Amino acid sequence: MNEQATKFWDGYWAAKEQDQPEKVEAFQFGAEADWLADLVVEGKKTATCSAHVAYELENEALPQAGQYNVVLNSQDLPVAIIQVTSVTVMPMNEVPVEFALAEGEGDYTFWWNAHVEFFKSILEPHGLTYSEDMLLVCERFEVVHKA
Repeated sequence: MNEQATKFWDGYWAAKEQDQPEKVEAFQFGAEADWLADLVVEGKKTATCSAHVAYELENEALPQAGQYNVVLNSQDLPVAIIQVTSVTVMPMNEVPVEFALAEGEGDYTFWWNAHVEFFKSILEPHGLTYSEDMLLVCERFEVVHKA
């Protein structure tokens, strides 16, 4: 985490009467970080998904329910702290419409097309190809603190 995100995180926990979790990550959402961060802050985005293979490529653990994350804008400034409420792994072509809409980015067709393009762009540099049944890591979350 950068300095601003660390201060934001520490400030949130300083006001609480409990120990802060040891593990926290700070990240930007997708290709349009400011728009997506705004959707999180506004409460319109309460879910996200990522390619399962990306976790394998980066040798990262899958997210877990209860985990906290600091959401950053395109300038790497913190805008919110979210807590993951559930994680499900499923093929992209089985993602329910309701989940896609919880991502807050538009209707189901928009969600589908935007994710196809995004996944193609992240897979291609690794010599991998997109398929409709590729596994996604689908997370639901809630905002617990805003900047």
